[in-house]
Amino acid sequence: MINGLLKGNIINDLRIIIELMFMKLKKNILLSYFVLGLLGMLVFGCQSNFKEVQKINFSEFSPTGEADSLTLKYTDSGKIKAILVCSKMLDYASVEYPFTEFPKGILVTLYDNKAKKTFVRSDFATSFKGTDVIDLNGNVTITTEQGQILRTDQMYYDQKNEWFYTDKIFTLTDPFKGSTAGQGIDFDKDLKVINYQKVSGVIDEAE
Repeated sequence: MINGLLKGNIINDLRIIIELMFMKLKKNILLSYFVLGLLGMLVFGCQSNFKEVQKINFSEFSPTGEADSLTLKYTDSGKIKAILVCSKMLDYASVEYPFTEFPKGILVTLYDNKAKKTFVRSDFATSFKGTDVIDLNGNVTITTEQGQILRTDQMYYDQKNEWFYTDKIFTLTDPFKGSTAGQGIDFDKDLKVINYQKVSGVIDEAE
């Protein structure tokens, strides 16, 4: 009799324990679903916020103007000072620091007071509004009518002061003075006034 009662109590205790374990497991499962749902909401919210940020960044860096096969002429007192030719121009006028981009390169013809020309080419260019500075990048070549040729990877041009500057490696070829290589150079638009930062030597002397 006692053994039967003891056995019954043990079975009853085991049943209670199993029920408690099942309830705890069920609770954990529900909690897991809740956590997963909460994480899903957070992830979705983060994704939504990220998409909003992406939209903002995209709108901030979307061009407000675009043109193909463009020719621009710059004049001063009725005289042509420069002609810019490009196959594509993107204007970012709505950003904090407005700029104009020429993703397919440019050809600029500069004129001095005697209408002598200097030709500037690059694979890519950026003009920063309010600074009068053009950033030339990729296969930058500057050629004068006198036969001088300067080559470098990157060059700045100050339109207001009509002055070029780079701290990159360059080569300058002059039909009368030979060819010079170095790193860092600045000069006027006619390549008449030249300041060298570091010259590695004369490649060859013109005869």
